[in-house]
Amino acid sequence: MEEIQKKIAALSEELEQHNYNYYVLSNPTISDFEFDQKLKELEALEKQYPQFADPNSPTKRVGGDITKNFQTIKHKTPMLSLSNTYSKEEIIEWEERVNKVIDTHHEYVCELKYDGVAISITYENGEIKHAITRGDGVQGEEVTANVRTIRSIPLKLKGNYPGEFEIRGEIFFPLDNFNDLNRKKREAGEDEYMNPRNTASGTLKQQDSSIVAERGLDCFLYSFHSDENEKETHFDSVAFAGELGFKIPLAKNNYIKKCSSIDEIMEFVDYWDKQRDFLNFQIDGIVIKVNSYAQQEELGYTAKSPRWAIAYKFKAEEVTTILEEVTYQVGRTGAITPVANLKPVLLAGTTVKRASLHNSDQIEKLDLHLKDSVFVEKGGEIIPKIVGVELDKRDPLAEKVKFIENCPECGHELIRKEGEAQHYCPNENGCPPQITGKIQHFISRKAMDIDGLGAETVELLYNQHLIENIADLYTLEYDQIMALERMADKSTQNLLDGIQASKAQPFERVLFAIGIRFVGETVAKKLAKHFKNIDALIQASFEELVNVDEIGEKIAISVQQFFQDEKNLEIIDRLKSFGLQFEIVEAENASNKLEGKSIVVSGVFETMSRNELKELIELNGGKNVGSISKKTSFVLAGENMGPSKYEKANELEIPIISEEEFLNMIKGDA
Repeated sequence: MEEIQKKIAALSEELEQHNYNYYVLSNPTISDFEFDQKLKELEALEKQYPQFADPNSPTKRVGGDITKNFQTIKHKTPMLSLSNTYSKEEIIEWEERVNKVIDTHHEYVCELKYDGVAISITYENGEIKHAITRGDGVQGEEVTANVRTIRSIPLKLKGNYPGEFEIRGEIFFPLDNFNDLNRKKREAGEDEYMNPRNTASGTLKQQDSSIVAERGLDCFLYSFHSDENEKETHFDSVAFAGELGFKIPLAKNNYIKKCSSIDEIMEFVDYWDKQRDFLNFQIDGIVIKVNSYAQQEELGYTAKSPRWAIAYKFKAEEVTTILEEVTYQVGRTGAITPVANLKPVLLAGTTVKRASLHNSDQIEKLDLHLKDSVFVEKGGEIIPKIVGVELDKRDPLAEKVKFIENCPECGHELIRKEGEAQHYCPNENGCPPQITGKIQHFISRKAMDIDGLGAETVELLYNQHLIENIADLYTLEYDQIMALERMADKSTQNLLDGIQASKAQPFERVLFAIGIRFVGETVAKKLAKHFKNIDALIQASFEELVNVDEIGEKIAISVQQFFQDEKNLEIIDRLKSFGLQFEIVEAENASNKLEGKSIVVSGVFETMSRNELKELIELNGGKNVGSISKKTSFVLAGENMGPSKYEKANELEIPIISEEEFLNMIKGDA
C-alpha cells in the first residue's frame, strides 16, 4: 500500500509540474495525449484507493464537485477598490498628494488593470485552503471548488513559501476561449454571451465545477499578503509569488514595470493603450502603485481606497442613441439626480437604457433637447454617461430640457445652496424617498447591519404607516410584521432578532447610521473617538469640530446643522431610550500608554499569539503597522524575527523589544 501511496504522490507532482509548464510558462514538455493518459492513470488509482486521494489533486482540475450554496466568508483585510483617473493631469495631482506625505525618494510600479473578477486565495502549508470572490469588499463568496479547476492556479506550491498567506488577483476569460464558447452557442442556435468579464463572473458561480473546467478561465495573481513576507516592495513580492509557482504579471512581457517619474508612467500607459488590442485578454487601464510597503503604510487608506494606488482608465467605448426623456430621482439626503432615459443601445457588452446627468449644470452644458442624438460612454466603463450631442441631427422644433423646480415625489419647491452643484428637496421629514432612504441607510451592513430587513421591507413598513423614521423600527411588534405581505413566522422573528441585536453596535456605527450629511464611516470613527459620546458631539463648537483630524469646515457645518434640528434630537433621545450605544465603551484594562505609537509585530511568541498582541496594542492606544519605516516607534520581536525587518530596524535605529518587555510596559513595570 505504501508503494501505491508513493505512486499517487509522484504522479500528482509530475502532473502539477506539466500544468505549470503549459499554463504558466507556456512551455509544454509532453503532448496533450501523454498528459491525458497520466491523468487517467491517477484518476483510476484515486478511485481504487480513495484513502490516498488529495483534495488538491490534479484530478480536481477537471471539476465535478457540485456546490449548491456558496458560503459567505469575511475577508481578513478588506478588498478595497481603487480611485480612478482619466488624464495625466489627474495622475500629477495624485503624485502631489503622495509627495506631501512621502518626502523621501519613492518609485512606482505600473501594471495592467485586468478586466476580470477579483479573487482572494488563501494557502496553508503550501496548499489551497479557500478562494473567495471580492463581493462587497468586506466579505465574498467561497468558490474554492471552481477555482481549483483553473489550471494556471497552483494547487500546491513549490519553493520556500510562508506557512499561511493570502494572494489576490484577477480571474479572466481568455478571448480565444470566450470566442470559442460563443461559436458553440451560435452553432447550437443559442444566445451568445455579451462580454468576457460578465461571463467569467457567471462561470465562477456555476454550481457544477466541471462546467468551469471546460470553459478554460485563467488568472493573474499579483497582491501578496502575509505576516511572514520579508519583501519590502510590491514588485519584489510579485516576483517572489512567481517563484512559488503563481502566474504573475511579467516584466519581460512589460505587464509590470518600475517607474520613477510621471513621464515614465505615461509612457507605460500610452504603450498599452495602443497594444491592448493585441492581448488575448481584456484590460481597461493601468494600475499605478507606490512600490515601498513602508511608504504605503505611511500613506494609508481612505474608507474606500488606498492612498498609495490609483487606476488610470482608458478612454471608454462610445456609441450614439436617442434621448427619449429625462426623469428625476430623489436621494436620502434630498439630492435630485436627473436621469436620461435612452433608446436601448449596446455599449461595452451590455444594453444601456439610462444614463446619469448628475445635475442641472450638466444639462445646461450639454444644451440637451428631447429626441437629441447623443453620444454615450461608460464612465470608467461602469456608469453610462452622456458626453455630447450630434447637433446637426437635432430637430429645430425639439423641446429644450429644463430642470424641474419642484420635487417629483412630494411637490416641495427645490433649493440650491450657494457653491453646490445639486438641487435639493428640503422636505426631509415629509418626502417619502428621503424618509425610506434614511431608514435603508440606517439598516445597511456598514451601519446598523440589521439582518432580515431589506429595502423592500422598509418600503412595505413605511407604506403601511408602521414606521416614519429610524427610531420607529424599535417599536415594531410581531403581529404588525406578520400581517405584512410575504412575511412568515421565521422571517418575522429574524427581523425582530436583527433589530434587537443592532442595539449592540458600537457608537461609531450608530453615528454613521443616523445619516449626518458628509459623515461617512471614517469621519464617524474619528468623531466618535474624539468626542467619546453623542452629548459631547452635540455640544461641540465649530472650532472644536474643525480641530479634529481630517474634519473640515463643510463637515463641521453639516454636523452642527444636523444637531440644531429638534426632530433629529428627538429621534436621538428615542434611540437612547431603546438602548442604542451613544458612547464609546472603553475595553477593560485599556489605557493610552501606547497612544501615538506605531508598532511592528514580528516573529513567534511564547505567552500570546501574534493576533492577541496586536489586539493588546490597539486596546492601549497603539497602532499596528506591517512595515518598518522612520515613523515606527518600536518593533515587538519574538523568535525567528524576519532578518530583513531586523536589518531595517537597526539601519533606522528603531528599538527592538521582547514580548516580556512589552508586557511589562503595558503593566507599567517598565
